[in-house]
Amino acid sequence: MATFGTLSERLTETFRNLRTKGKLTPADVDGTVREIRRALLDADVALEVVKEFTAKIRERALSDEVNRALNPAQQVVQIVNEELISILGGQQRRLEFAKIPPTVIMLAGLQGSGKTTFAGKLAKMLAKDGHTPLLIAADLQRPNAVGQLTVVAERAGAAIFAPEPGNGVGNPVKVSRDGIEYAKRHQHDIVIVDTAGRLGVDAELMKQAADIRKEVQPDEVLFVIDSMIGQDAVNTAKAFQEGVDFTGVVLSKLDGDARGGAALSVASVTGRPIIFASTGEGLDDLEAFHPDRMASRILDLGDILTLIEQAQQAFDEEEALKVAEKLANEQFTLEDFLEQMQQFKKMGSMKKMLGMLPGMGNMKQQLEDFDEREIDRTEAIIRSMTPAERRTPKLLNGSRRLRIARGSGSTVTDVNALVQRFEQAAKMMKTVARGGVPNIPGMGPVPGARPGASAKRGKKGAKKQAPRSGNPAKRAAEAAGLAQANAQPTGSGFGLGGASKVPTEADLAEIQKLLGKN
Repeated sequence: MATFGTLSERLTETFRNLRTKGKLTPADVDGTVREIRRALLDADVALEVVKEFTAKIRERALSDEVNRALNPAQQVVQIVNEELISILGGQQRRLEFAKIPPTVIMLAGLQGSGKTTFAGKLAKMLAKDGHTPLLIAADLQRPNAVGQLTVVAERAGAAIFAPEPGNGVGNPVKVSRDGIEYAKRHQHDIVIVDTAGRLGVDAELMKQAADIRKEVQPDEVLFVIDSMIGQDAVNTAKAFQEGVDFTGVVLSKLDGDARGGAALSVASVTGRPIIFASTGEGLDDLEAFHPDRMASRILDLGDILTLIEQAQQAFDEEEALKVAEKLANEQFTLEDFLEQMQQFKKMGSMKKMLGMLPGMGNMKQQLEDFDEREIDRTEAIIRSMTPAERRTPKLLNGSRRLRIARGSGSTVTDVNALVQRFEQAAKMMKTVARGGVPNIPGMGPVPGARPGASAKRGKKGAKKQAPRSGNPAKRAAEAAGLAQANAQPTGSGFGLGGASKVPTEADLAEIQKLLGKN
């Protein structure tokens, strides 16, 4: 989520400075609120939103709920999180479907905001849920807009209604009305109307959008706004609200490197909920907007729920059970490894997934340096093997490895490294399948657990005590070391008041090794 990268970094640093405070004074609260205000203004959040947001934080931070808290610093983080959720809309809002099909969804927004691409993304998302969407090409002003929507519809696997060539020819109101009649005749349960964009607040085109709305009576009017637009987002949103009166907001280009103030301004200013967020250029890069999850990402608390949902969509449950059985029976092969890699790639960008883990905002540079092409190189090496070699890596002698290296455009060293990594990964997964606790690369053994030991054997091992030294000083040092090993970490993803474990640079390096070469 590159859009909020700078804001997230500033807020995280602000909260980290509170961790040494046992009790917060009014001066501490004022200093924290001042830093939050600066961070939001630098992120191009609207001034009226910043004033209201910081006033609420200050009021709550000076209240009894913080003064009586065991950890005031963490309580302030919780307050900021709750207020962020509030200005982002509070509750998640889903699309509302018509009781009698078709459901009509009209798109509006400035030219270049990403309406046409979003139309294809939405059609593909709805088709996955069993709907039969129809795209209506009602943008007859922009050059080649109809052609672009036709290509997008074909890629998304959706039907399209485009009777006019566009480029200034045709009546968009008539096309929209005829498109809905076409959808009824051909039993399309959802209609997505792509209207013309504007270079600014154009009165004539705004009236055209209002006429289309009046004619087709849409169930949803979605205002698509560029997340990189900055302070002007508020004026644009207000103009569209007065001219067309949209029912929901779509944030596009959230993967960009802009400051992202639009996302934190538009929902609060217009009172309309954000329904979708576009996170990339691919037709699958569309997410339902969850205010609580977005707030967690901004505060570097991670977004584990979205990560789990993506994994559930990408991985086949039946195949996962087969793999688990193979692991338990020590039959996991490079063929299985290749299948798992292909399913893993369906989840999308590795950097994006790692960015959803708590505390990863502190490793921004390491994430940028992460080379996702290593997965493709690893896949090329495995595909250069014969089926017998994938099933039995022990067959890979020197001549076979040379052939595989030439076939995959790599070196023998790369092939050797892949086989070694596979053996290490398979051994680790076998340990987990047997109920043991593996040595996780880059993280060391789990305190109090013996790698590879089952729960039953672990209990037996717990009865035996290590011999004690006869030297009192040495015995005291051993006791101190044992107490430190058994200590349970506490704290939050910010490291406020505790030693919370977050992935280190060594962890990322080991993940890189498992997916590809160094």
